[in-house]
Amino acid sequence: MAEAHAVLRFVRISPRKARPVVDLIRGQQVPMALALLRNLPRQASKVVEKILRSAVANAEQKELGDSDSMVVSKAFVNCGPTLKRFRSRSQGRANAIHKRMSHITVVVSAESVKTKK
Repeated sequence: MAEAHAVLRFVRISPRKARPVVDLIRGQQVPMALALLRNLPRQASKVVEKILRSAVANAEQKELGDSDSMVVSKAFVNCGPTLKRFRSRSQGRANAIHKRMSHITVVVSAESVKTKK
């Protein structure tokens, strides 16, 4: 099965917020996934749409076919590094703030994925 992938690393969005968006498009055909991402009211949907378009462009560069026949075969979000900051609180205390990053990977394949029974 011919595949092409795109990886976006060090995205300043929490993996917890990006995973539900990626879960929606996994296994979908590319035009349907793009339509879902365009109409989804989440911050991560714009980032994931950009990665999906990049993966499709990579597949077309490899001459795997047109984007209408492609399927999102794999899509996942991994944790990146965390920026650790603090906010001053009363009486000399401090609260930790963790600014999390993600590594997002999208793989598209030219052939349709067969579902197992």
